Amino acid sequence: MPIDSDRLAPLSAVTVDAPARLHLGFLDPSASLGRAFGSIGLVIEGRGTRVTARLAERSHVAKAPSDAQRARAAVYLDCLHDAWGGPPVVIDIEQAPRSHCGLGSGTQLALAVGAAFARLAGVPAATGTIAQLLGRGARSGVGALGFDHGGLIVDGGPVRGAQPQDARMPPLLFRQPFPDAWRVVLIDDTDREGLHGDEERRGLAALAPFPQALAAHLCHLLLMRVLPGVVEQDFDTFADGISAVQQTIGEYFAPVQGGVVSSPAVARALQAIASQQKAGIGQTSWGPVGFAIVRSADAAEEALAAARAATRDSPSVVCSITVARNRGATLGVERTHSCKVDVG
Repeated sequence: MPIDSDRLAPLSAVTVDAPARLHLGFLDPSASLGRAFGSIGLVIEGRGTRVTARLAERSHVAKAPSDAQRARAAVYLDCLHDAWGGPPVVIDIEQAPRSHCGLGSGTQLALAVGAAFARLAGVPAATGTIAQLLGRGARSGVGALGFDHGGLIVDGGPVRGAQPQDARMPPLLFRQPFPDAWRVVLIDDTDREGLHGDEERRGLAALAPFPQALAAHLCHLLLMRVLPGVVEQDFDTFADGISAVQQTIGEYFAPVQGGVVSSPAVARALQAIASQQKAGIGQTSWGPVGFAIVRSADAAEEALAAARAATRDSPSVVCSITVARNRGATLGVERTHSCKVDVG
């Protein structure tokens, strides 16, 4: 029987679970054909962000894993109120990965806060609108697109307008569910952070233009190896393709990040895995998190053991196994009579 929405109690709280993502590489950082970046990304389970927004007497961020995340969420909350008004809201960041490790934590937090606030305030805002309002997606769209869709994502790079404020989110070019059997081994050097903020901008500005021939090579690898490998569940083709993409883009960024992989300990772990089995290896975004995509659960256990053995003298390195996530963020609501409803 249809639910009479007029009889539903008003919302009192909204919880958003936003998934982490791996950034698997840019396609054309220097816009050799006039359009910059273009990204490959994979949404993963674990390392996600959970945010709850509740009606309150005054707007503030009550709970956060770190002071930096609290401050960032407070800025997002102010931006949302300035744009949309809405009731006073208190934000609890119940879970979030550490910042600047390559898992897209900044975009996750922005979209989770924005989606929770919009639902509580009754604002019908699309994810792209929230991302643009909160300053996300200036280069890569895989975080916002992964928030909506999950799976393996390819975006077409941001659309540049005549003025900076005219820039639009990168369009979704490809989305494919990732094979259930494949696993992702994550290697995180927790003593390090990836480039961000002014340091990132200076690093990008210091790089030589990305050669058009290399951009063409990356697009060829994507179109004829990475994507067919996923669609046909041909692991060897996919692994060879993504490793080649990562090696090519990593060599380009090496002068500003300290190597093809930014953490020497993570590099040792990845090399140990690759010496034992076929794997799609690389670094997500600026790192320091590295990844090895392997063909099965058994292969993942072997890879995990190899990574740990290679980094036993590096206590800051944390290794784990996860899987791809073939769905986007989830949202749950509470109404004034305290009934919680998961709305997907």
